[in-house]
Amino acid sequence: PYGDQRRLEVARAMMTDPKVLMLDEPAAGLSREETAVITEMLSQLRAQGHSVIIIEHNLSMIMRLCDRVAVLNHGLKIIEGTAAEVRASPAVIEAYIGTRKVHA
Repeated sequence: PYGDQRRLEVARAMMTDPKVLMLDEPAAGLSREETAVITEMLSQLRAQGHSVIIIEHNLSMIMRLCDRVAVLNHGLKIIEGTAAEVRASPAVIEAYIGTRKVHA
């Protein structure tokens, strides 16, 4: 299964004992359950003292895992800060959720 393949990729990378593990879209194409499993795996790696850099569109995964978050919109950094700061940013909300214009 695809989720098992993703976990195997992370495990294989960890066998080289990297100083920093860099992952590009580790949750892409995964089901909600598979995403929860890989998120827990990465959380355990962090708890063991490993450094992880993640590029990911799954915001709930990022908010759970990351101490610091940088958000890009069309290649430009719109904010960098804690998960709470990023979650509350009007620029992030507009970029990722959009704003509704109400017409009378």
